[in-house]
Amino acid sequence: MKQWIAALKYSGLSLGACLLIGFFVPEKMVIPVQGASSHDWHHQTFWHEPWGTSGVHKGIDIFGAKTTPVVAATAGVVIFSGVLTKGGNAVAILGPKWRIHHFAHLERKDVVLGDIVDANDQIGTLGDSGNAAGKAPHVHYSILSIIPLPWRATLETQGWKKMFFIDPHQTLTNISY
Repeated sequence: MKQWIAALKYSGLSLGACLLIGFFVPEKMVIPVQGASSHDWHHQTFWHEPWGTSGVHKGIDIFGAKTTPVVAATAGVVIFSGVLTKGGNAVAILGPKWRIHHFAHLERKDVVLGDIVDANDQIGTLGDSGNAAGKAPHVHYSILSIIPLPWRATLETQGWKKMFFIDPHQTLTNISY
């Protein structure tokens, strides 16, 4: 997968060709916390409300011991590695199918903008940064689609945004090893 991304990044292909190729690149997924299983997150927190100032929870929180490695859930290119007001230390990776994989509340970030990662490469460690300060160490993990998926919109609170957010619980529990 890393080779596909490197080829796209450096080949000079037209934007249209990159978009088309990127949408069809296979997406190998892993749970983004080393040693975690589906027992380490609440299965119904995606789109749970009320959820602080954001209204609804647009991802899942995967818990573990502080400084447990957080790994890339899929191969991709790091498009953000920095600090956010609510998310604290955060990383965003653009992966296959033009999906952004967002990781927040990290204790430490181990990647920088432009890094190419494979699924399971360490990108940081579990923490409680941002508005999670003082709470149990976890990573907030969300998946966003750059390409709108209008059939996913609902009449729920902020339901129109569901055309851009994919439920990580459903994605991660469908992983076959």
